[in-house]
Amino acid sequence: MSHEIITNPDANKEQKYITLIPQVDSLISDETDLIANLANISAVLKETFSWWWVGFYIVRNRELVLGPFQGPLACTRIGFGKGVCGTAWQLKQTMVVDDVNTFDGHIACSSASQSEIVVPIMKNNEVIAILDIDSEHLNHFDKIDQDYLENLAQIIAELF
Repeated sequence: MSHEIITNPDANKEQKYITLIPQVDSLISDETDLIANLANISAVLKETFSWWWVGFYIVRNRELVLGPFQGPLACTRIGFGKGVCGTAWQLKQTMVVDDVNTFDGHIACSSASQSEIVVPIMKNNEVIAILDIDSEHLNHFDKIDQDYLENLAQIIAELF
C-alpha cells in the first residue's frame, strides 16, 4: 500500500512538525517491520526538512549500530559515550550541538556536517536506539526541533 505525506513547503518549521507527526504515526501503524518503518521515517524527515543526514542507530551489544538512514555514507558503529550519539545514549538525553567542531570527541562521519541533534529512543527507561540528524549549517536545531523530535521518538519507541 502506498502512502503520501503531505506538508506545506511554505509552512514554518513548527507547522511542518504539527502536520507531519500524525501522518508518520499513521504511516507506521500499517507496518509491523521495524526496518521498513525506520527507513520511511528517515526518508520523510529528510524530505520534509531537507537536512543533510537523517538516520537511526540501534543499540546492539553495547554499541550503536547503523540502521536505516538518508544521506551520505555514515559511521557504522559508535561506542557508548563516544561522539554526540554515544553521549546522548550515555546521558539518556537529547543533545543539540550548534557547532559540531566545538564538541569534544565529535565523530566526523562527514566533514560537511556542522550542527546536530541526537534524540534517544527509550523503552523501559533504557535507550534502545538513537535518532541522529545532521545539518550542513551551524546553529540549525532549536527547542522546537527538540520538542517535536522527542515526541516522535516516543512514537518510534513503540515499534521496538
